[in-house]
Amino acid sequence: MNLTKALGSVGGMTLASRVLALVRDTLQATYVGASFASDAFFVAFRLPNMFRAFFAEGAFTAAFIPMFNRKVGESGGLQAGLDFAERALAVLLPLLLAFTGVMIIAAWPVTWALAGGFTRQHPTDTQFAFAVLLSRITIPYLMLISLASLLGGILNSLDKFWVNAAAPILLNVSMVAALWFFHGHGPDAAYATARAQAISVTVGGAMQLAWLILACRQSGVRLRIRRPEFDADVRRLIKLILPAATGAGASQINLLISSFFAGYLLAAGSISSINYADRLNQLPLGMIGIGLGTVLLPTVSRLLAAGRDAEAMETQNRGLELALFLTLPATAAFIFAAEPIVRGIFQHGAFVASDTVRVSAALSAFSIGLPSYVLVKVLTPGYYARGDTRTPVRLAIISVGVNIVGNLILIPTIGVIGPPLATALSSSVNVFMLWTTLNRRGHFKTDRQLRRRAPRMALAALIMGGALFVLTPYADPYLTRSLLVRVTALAVLVGGGAAVYALACFATRAFAWDDVRILLRRRRAP
Repeated sequence: MNLTKALGSVGGMTLASRVLALVRDTLQATYVGASFASDAFFVAFRLPNMFRAFFAEGAFTAAFIPMFNRKVGESGGLQAGLDFAERALAVLLPLLLAFTGVMIIAAWPVTWALAGGFTRQHPTDTQFAFAVLLSRITIPYLMLISLASLLGGILNSLDKFWVNAAAPILLNVSMVAALWFFHGHGPDAAYATARAQAISVTVGGAMQLAWLILACRQSGVRLRIRRPEFDADVRRLIKLILPAATGAGASQINLLISSFFAGYLLAAGSISSINYADRLNQLPLGMIGIGLGTVLLPTVSRLLAAGRDAEAMETQNRGLELALFLTLPATAAFIFAAEPIVRGIFQHGAFVASDTVRVSAALSAFSIGLPSYVLVKVLTPGYYARGDTRTPVRLAIISVGVNIVGNLILIPTIGVIGPPLATALSSSVNVFMLWTTLNRRGHFKTDRQLRRRAPRMALAALIMGGALFVLTPYADPYLTRSLLVRVTALAVLVGGGAAVYALACFATRAFAWDDVRILLRRRRAP
């Protein structure tokens, strides 16, 4: 498989989804700002978003795809894999229905736990009831996205990566439409807008599920509803899912912890500031990390099942190289140019200059861990493809402990910067442990090409960061004007940084012109 081409299709769809999410958050900043209403929505959205990361991008995919591929490989046909998928669906559906019902009933304590009770914000009973209402509205998304993850896993195993990657676009279309057409007016505008947003989450989940059902049917995949049976395969699937949920969702658990401490220890608007910063941080993470993880897991699992271990390691090396090539410049941009980026995207309407300062500081702290967030997505397929979901769990639990300690130490000293910085540090600890464990087992060794290119790409990213630092004062005056002027100024700033990075990669000999010529010849080859 051409890794770059596959990442291009998945990453392109994921980037489109994250750009729409950025548009959504820009509208959210305009109509709601960084207030209690926005904090309430972000808390309500945290649970379904966390479940999406656990299942659609994590646990279910990590456990289901290798087992599905083994079923197909052992029998030499797709039908055995689909039979396994039907048995998994028969058990998953009633469990999800029951779980959704329980969560709706328990929305009050769940909301309190997610927000740390909004302790420093002193909400009235009416305000907290509003936050609970938003949670109850968004909870059905949990069931919808979990069912969608089953269908998406089948499509990924059939190498139809772009179809599954396109599904989140529909969620963001729904949410953007709700903000644009149904935002509130008057003194309670922020609350009416947040309610419309919560409704759009569940509507978007239904749209995602419908899209994947249609795509499966067009691919000849039709799953029947059976009577649930806990046979050996289903028991093994559940046994793999439970630990994988913790391992794959470590970053979401860390963000959840950060939201809890922000709600418990920081003033109103802090949760929103962290979420706005995380939205920008999610752009490269979604396009690169999740895209590579989506492509690598089925690819590596097939290679290992066929006994082609050397090719599997080569694929992981190239995946890691591609991840660093794309992630390092994004890290430099968010460190050296965080404030102009935040100002150009969010600062208008209810989002004021003081909000820009808080969000940009949080973004810079988050971005310190951006390479590690992405590398976790690249390294964990090396465990999951071998049926090992327990080791990432043990390592993730350690990183969560680091995050808790980091929050307790950093929040009293540096305020809103503390939670994202603690998250970044804990993710870095996690990726270090994942790397060293794979290396010790002989499942991953960095090759000569990666060892030569990685430090040179890091130097090129630093050069780009210095250029952005110099260019920022020239772009800054244009970042609070009309939409067209802001977009143009950001495009020039980002485009200039990308050009500097590309030239620096050649100047540092991270890449040579021969690499470009070889790539072009491969693209022209029939």
